[in-house]
Amino acid sequence: MRLNFRFSQWCYYTVLCLAAHSISASANAADLRIKVSDKKGRAVEDAVVLATPSDLSKIKNLKAKDEVIDQIDKEFVPFVKPLLVGSKVFFPNKDDVRHHVYSFSAAKTFELQLYSGKTAPPVVLDKAGIVVLGCNIHDWMLSYVYVAETPYFGKTDKDGNVQIADLPNGEYQLKIWHPSMGMTSGENGAKIKFDDSTPAIKLDWSIATKAIVRIPRKSSTQSNGY
Repeated sequence: MRLNFRFSQWCYYTVLCLAAHSISASANAADLRIKVSDKKGRAVEDAVVLATPSDLSKIKNLKAKDEVIDQIDKEFVPFVKPLLVGSKVFFPNKDDVRHHVYSFSAAKTFELQLYSGKTAPPVVLDKAGIVVLGCNIHDWMLSYVYVAETPYFGKTDKDGNVQIADLPNGEYQLKIWHPSMGMTSGENGAKIKFDDSTPAIKLDWSIATKAIVRIPRKSSTQSNGY
């Protein structure tokens, strides 16, 4: 009986210690939620929201990861892709036609020659900025890549909502970018600060948008079989 009591007591204190560790760890992981709308109050999809720490030492050791931009039904997927500078991007072609991906953007100029049924060699996006993707075969294909210097970012969904989780405590400068803003780096917003007393922040953000001009999509018979 005494052995069982001691064992139960040990389990009880172990659970308490693990719970305390979990609470302590989560207390330093802040959560940012933002709803983005236009000047008429309509939800804005595909807006990139970034949080850059004032203390840049918080991000100096973070490494970029491999990313993917698909080609599906003669479209780039996703239409907008935020990623960390230095990321290696793969461009798998999931269509049964050939694609020829290119970018003439200042942040990255490259071409992936005609290919189908396989993944082209990856491209390293090693400079911050906006990279616009096109296809030499299908002129209507368009995608925007926001190459960020901070790993704390997210993209709004169709309801205009975005969540950036697990931010370390500290002060951050917010920025927002949308494809309708063109090749600008975006516009700054408020400065926010997370600490143990403020582990979560929820904001509304209104931005001015305009229509994105795109080349009309051709039918399969107009695209010469490509």
